[in-house]
Amino acid sequence: MEPLDEKKFASRGGLKLEAALEHFGIDVTDATCADLGCSTGGFVDCLVQRGAAKVFAVDTAYGELAWKLRQDDRVVVMERTNALHAKPQAACDVVSLDLGWTKQDKAIPVALRWLSDSPDARIVSLVKPHYESGQHKLTNEEADAETQRVVDEVLPGLGVEVLGWIRSPIRGGKGKNLEHLAVLKRA
Repeated sequence: MEPLDEKKFASRGGLKLEAALEHFGIDVTDATCADLGCSTGGFVDCLVQRGAAKVFAVDTAYGELAWKLRQDDRVVVMERTNALHAKPQAACDVVSLDLGWTKQDKAIPVALRWLSDSPDARIVSLVKPHYESGQHKLTNEEADAETQRVVDEVLPGLGVEVLGWIRSPIRGGKGKNLEHLAVLKRA
């Protein structure tokens, strides 16, 4: 396996989303997408580089999204906007999300508001087991078990079907915690 190019996207987050898109065969060519919790824009950059027609980049921060993405006509910058309260601007084919401290039970209903009714529409959510469990550090086994709990017990009750999940190819930047990516569709 060749090493990951951590400079390929505006942030390391792009590598996480890319892994999920490739693993689950999700094609975003000409798609309308939303990235909730875009931060610097790693997920946004991944979507744009893979051919998305439009990406709504939503974040509470101001001035954090990478300059190259701000200048891209396909990116609609929605700064100073809390994704939990944002009015969807379009029905999206793909919604990616990394809402930091927000648990899946709050994040997924928001993603569903943005998601189109197409049977092919997908949500790719970054699951952070340490946030879900309320524990700062988890072993790999504990993190996998917590994600499995979220996938089995939390997500199905939120109006989505879990198509699968994978470990992120890289760990979280600050705490170096193991993270996962879950791919969902409307139930």
